[in-house]
Amino acid sequence: MVKSGTIILNTAARLLMPLQLLFSIFLLLRGHDEPGGGFIAGLVAAGAFTLYLFAFGVSATKEVLRMLDPRDLIGMGLLLGMISVVPAWFVGEAFLTAQWWEIPGIDFKASTPLIFDIGVYLAVLGSVLTMVMTLMEVDKDEP
Repeated sequence: MVKSGTIILNTAARLLMPLQLLFSIFLLLRGHDEPGGGFIAGLVAAGAFTLYLFAFGVSATKEVLRMLDPRDLIGMGLLLGMISVVPAWFVGEAFLTAQWWEIPGIDFKASTPLIFDIGVYLAVLGSVLTMVMTLMEVDKDEP
């Protein structure tokens, strides 16, 4: 499994990846009202996977992604971005008007901006991973 990297890089990647992914979710969820959002959260998540990629290689990173192609993440992100504009039409409001739904018993409001931010998150994560994995696979002529 370990093809590249050093023991320090491998250990750091295993310890930092979950923390970076957790931080990216934090940035995603607070992004509408405060600094953060889908773009920066997607970059932080891509940084986590890229660190793992540098430590363990492309095949190990694909195993972590559970055979989910990063290009599929781009498509899912674009689809969520498109879906986020539809709820305004159902209530007779203008295109791209934000809709908020309160969940009873929980201090959390679901919204179309959150759906859009999740779409941006997935599109950025998929784009960066596709670029980095493609660049790393070009250098696959290793023994």
